[in-house]
Amino acid sequence: MEFGVHLPDAGRDPSREAMITIATTAENLGYASLWSSDHIAWPDPATLSSKYPYADDNSGFPAAGSAWLDCIGTLQFVAGITERVLLGTTVLILGYRGAVQQAKSWATLDHLSNGRAIMGVGVGWMKEEFEAVGRPWDQRGSRADETLEVFEVLFEDGLSTYEGAWTSFRDIGFSPKPLNNHIPVWVGGHSPAAFKRTAIFGDAFHSAFGSPDLLSQQWAAVTRACEAVGRDRKELELTSLFRLNFDGGNLDEGEIGGSTEQVIDQIGQYADAGLSHAAFFVLGRGTEGRLEAINRFAEEIAPNFS
Repeated sequence: MEFGVHLPDAGRDPSREAMITIATTAENLGYASLWSSDHIAWPDPATLSSKYPYADDNSGFPAAGSAWLDCIGTLQFVAGITERVLLGTTVLILGYRGAVQQAKSWATLDHLSNGRAIMGVGVGWMKEEFEAVGRPWDQRGSRADETLEVFEVLFEDGLSTYEGAWTSFRDIGFSPKPLNNHIPVWVGGHSPAAFKRTAIFGDAFHSAFGSPDLLSQQWAAVTRACEAVGRDRKELELTSLFRLNFDGGNLDEGEIGGSTEQVIDQIGQYADAGLSHAAFFVLGRGTEGRLEAINRFAEEIAPNFS
């Protein structure tokens, strides 16, 4: 199993210094990947009609005005201070930006990182944020699928032409292209549409904050979606985002923590469910607390899954 670390791109400490320290430490310790998440602008969570999917209520989501760096910009910065580690989004919301504009940002990241980008994508859950950035909320699943088609055309063709419901262009140039004309697509979500999207476009299914049982159920649903479209599921990986909390007592679902032995046991349960790559929000007091946890995991946990 491979492991990754979420970058300090939001909250109280999204600083240049913290970013450099966390990114370079994780790479030097042998982590496989670094991750950034996607939010742009939103109102007071207490006023939302949209439901945050990873907590019982919207109190689990940051307050309006909380610091949050742009995910692609963050990864482009980190590409310049690292050499080996993969760089992914968990997840970028496809509907927040135009398809061709996004393709250029992704291709730039992949080009400057020598092919290290991972395109973790989702359709989004907060209608109010779509409204804030002036993007349509309706048919966002179909719009996301079209965006992924646009990426394929721009990344593979010479002069590119595409005629879709929302994006159209003819004989446009697009360069540089990603390495191998492809960026791995890790599809997030928890709906039948997300499972089908994984089967059609994905290199991996990317879950978030689920129990081993839930992960097994989602993987089975992806398998059925692959069978329905004639895709070999063996071509896909099962991946997920978790919280890592060594100080945890009563852990939330999808949170891994406790003693070294408990963490090893928990990850083993996910491995049994088929998980091959785990990314962690590392919880700790400030940068020093997160660094301590990152080092502890690399020394005491990761060698048990090599």
